[in-house]
Amino acid sequence: MTEKLNYSLDITNEVCPMTFVKTKLLLERVPSGAMVEVRLKGAEPLGNVPRSVTELGHEIVATTREDGEAENGVHRLLIRKKQG
Repeated sequence: MTEKLNYSLDITNEVCPMTFVKTKLLLERVPSGAMVEVRLKGAEPLGNVPRSVTELGHEIVATTREDGEAENGVHRLLIRKKQG
C-alpha cells in the first residue's frame, strides 16, 4: 500500500452489525482525511462494511486479501475519512 496509514482497527473476531459499529466509531474519532486500515473476516462483513462506509461518504481506497487467506478469510480495507 502506498498510502500512509494513520489508524488501524482489527474486527476479525466481530460479527455484523458490530463490525460496522466499531468501524463507524473509529471513523468518528479520527480527523478528516485520515487513512484508516480495517482488518475484517468473512463474507458478510466484507460486503456490509465497505458499503456502509461509502454510504457515509468515506472512500474505500483499497480492499486486499491477506496472504494465504481464502476468499472468505481476512481482508484489509483502506479507508480515507471524508473531508469536512
